[in-house]
Amino acid sequence: MAPQQIPALNQLFYGDNLAVLRDHIADQSVDLIYLDPPFNSRQDYNVLFAEKDGARSASQITAFKDTWEWNEESSLAYEQVVEAGGRVAEAMRAFRTLLGGTDMLAYLAMMAPRLVELRRVLKESGSIYLHCDPTASHYLKLLMDGVFGARCFKNELIWKRTTAKNDYIQGATNWGRIHDVILYYTKSDTQEFHQPFAPLDESYIQSHYKLRDAQGRAYQLDNLTAPGAGMRGHPTYEFLGVTRYWRYNKEKMQKLYEEGRIIQPRPGAVPRYLRYLDEMKGTAIGDTWTDIFPINSQAQERLGYPTQKPEALLERIIKASSNEGDVVLDPFCGCGTTIQVAQRLNRRWIGIDITHLAIGLIKTRLDDAYGPAIRSTYEVIGEPTDVAGAAQLAEENKYQFQYWALGLCGARPTEGIKKGADRGIDGRLYFHDDLTGDSKQIIFSVKGGHNIGVSEVRDLIGVLQRERAEIGVYISFEEPTKPMLREAAEAGFYTSPGSSGAEGGKYPRIQLLTIRDLLEGTKSVQRPLLHARDTTFRKAPPSRPPPPPHPPPHLQDAY
Repeated sequence: MAPQQIPALNQLFYGDNLAVLRDHIADQSVDLIYLDPPFNSRQDYNVLFAEKDGARSASQITAFKDTWEWNEESSLAYEQVVEAGGRVAEAMRAFRTLLGGTDMLAYLAMMAPRLVELRRVLKESGSIYLHCDPTASHYLKLLMDGVFGARCFKNELIWKRTTAKNDYIQGATNWGRIHDVILYYTKSDTQEFHQPFAPLDESYIQSHYKLRDAQGRAYQLDNLTAPGAGMRGHPTYEFLGVTRYWRYNKEKMQKLYEEGRIIQPRPGAVPRYLRYLDEMKGTAIGDTWTDIFPINSQAQERLGYPTQKPEALLERIIKASSNEGDVVLDPFCGCGTTIQVAQRLNRRWIGIDITHLAIGLIKTRLDDAYGPAIRSTYEVIGEPTDVAGAAQLAEENKYQFQYWALGLCGARPTEGIKKGADRGIDGRLYFHDDLTGDSKQIIFSVKGGHNIGVSEVRDLIGVLQRERAEIGVYISFEEPTKPMLREAAEAGFYTSPGSSGAEGGKYPRIQLLTIRDLLEGTKSVQRPLLHARDTTFRKAPPSRPPPPPHPPPHLQDAY
């Protein structure tokens, strides 16, 4: 089947990635897939955000609840995979025999149909990188063998994600778990691959490139004999009076000799190859990556998302297995690192996530890195675009509706989602508008129902007083009543002192907005802007285009 035409815009989907893949992504339309599916048996999957002081918050917002639990849904998924037949079904039946009805089997049953769909959308020249931890990597490798075929397995990449752990202090009797696994598969033998290189180690340069030619170029004399004494089929013949198994055929050896690249130190000695330092690309990077460090608490790119991967990791993968203009897909895109790096490296991209929380964070991250104009280059599919769609979302899942509505204002949800746990607060937005460094906050209350009244405004005023917040925002479907407007007006104004370029001003302490206002842009949250710092989310640094290729430090003098 020929590759399908891809959409004109990049795409960000809200929804279950299995449904999105089946309904929206065409056959053979993707060049590269990276996925980091959540897995942590018997535990919720949470999204954490930075507190106002920039530290990781203890508050958690559940994004996935019992996603991989063995229950009726996962049992049905297992049966559907088995009934489809083929190698994947055989693998799943073997897993059932080995694992029984466990959460790990539920995980594999949910992953299997998604991997089948990912293979369908991948081009014949495409590659897929599945990021996982050693808890599930051996099962996933067998499942990937079933989906892609064992011959399409290329590498088990090891990424050292942390330094040594002192788990033994807590009584652990195992080696410290400090690495992740990335399974690299292709769809065929025609995959795109560009070997990455690391700069040569300085001690290696000093020990191996001691010689200089007449122009001062550093070089070494390297081996020309074939490894394995001819066991790999290398030719044997006499050259410059010496008979050996050689790396090259006789014609190439003669050509290199005539070009001055082969030197015989003395008559009868084994000829050597003249290798210049400034012609070396560096050390070819292998399957163990220890040079990409995890995101620490001080990292500029840190957003506070718990499973956020460093951009350097995605940059290595995307550069190695795609070209500019190629399409990169991340079906579990989370905080959007794959999207961010693909955009910076001039790739097309498709991202999918099941929470409005993640979609909102990705949009904010792209805005921070590229400015608001970036929104004209991609479309968001699956989010409400009108009041009717918002009402449907509110009816289906009130918490996802809250996340979506707060995202329209750039606010973050509060820590609790259980009834009564939010103490009248659905979201917060922090800012700084003076030189003291003190954080100011805006409290949000989101109402998905249609029965609203002045008592809710009074409640919000009480919350502002209790939390010592500067501004309160009430978001509803219905237009506020006259008593609500009157109560809000009587709350007065917050007066901003202003700071270094940020103008002072007055802002209503209680602001009443409707979903229609936010969708149509007729009203928005009134708050200090200009150079005042908004610290609700950790901001992604502004993105710059990738620098032009340049030689490593030890080669710069030669250019």
